[in-house]
Amino acid sequence: MKPVLLLLPGMLNDARVWADVAAVLAPEVELRVGGLFAQASLVDMARDSWSALADVPVATPLLLAGFSMGGYVAMEMLARAPRTVQGLALIDTNTRPESAESAALREKTIAAMQSRFPAVVEGVLAFSTDPANQGDVPLMDRMRRMLLDVGAEVAIRQNRAIAARADHRARLAALALPVRVVCGRGDRVTPPELSQEAAALIPGAELIWIEGAGHMAPMERPTEVAAALRTLWRAAPQPV
Repeated sequence: MKPVLLLLPGMLNDARVWADVAAVLAPEVELRVGGLFAQASLVDMARDSWSALADVPVATPLLLAGFSMGGYVAMEMLARAPRTVQGLALIDTNTRPESAESAALREKTIAAMQSRFPAVVEGVLAFSTDPANQGDVPLMDRMRRMLLDVGAEVAIRQNRAIAARADHRARLAALALPVRVVCGRGDRVTPPELSQEAAALIPGAELIWIEGAGHMAPMERPTEVAAALRTLWRAAPQPV
């Protein structure tokens, strides 16, 4: 029986952020990618993600992997879980709620997206990738096309949803399932100390560094991210 792995994209991402990871893992696991574009809140994203898994038999191992904003959705899903989850991966994400400082910065970002979205995309690309990868023109072009295709309207809606996220740290501190906290060593969006904090918070969580990657680890280093996810379901208990 193959486990089902739900891959949850980050802000301004679609299934393309997971494409290279999925290509590595497809022979071993049934992969699904969450759609997080139309919802106004993380609660709605979590609800719709659970609805998309309604056909998965209870006897089938179910695992969640959330990248960046997708990590917030995964945490929200666990807070409302209608069934047992056998494993969780949090990739380049953050367990803290929004701070006053980040909220102010987010409002500036939203204003910039409303007036000059292509320029914001270029800034996002520069800040969210490791400088060593920025000379990879095909990779950067793939990222740019994805961000532009998702667009400003969705990005603004996702920013508002992220700003209103709940604090799930108490629940995370009580988890009893295999957890992998994965982080690009050069992540400047959700810096490594946030992943260290998450791994220290969650009982038994394993912290896995992705060398040569910034925030966009699933696209910058997909083979290494796939290897980290593979350890998750190999450690996951079978449902009873």
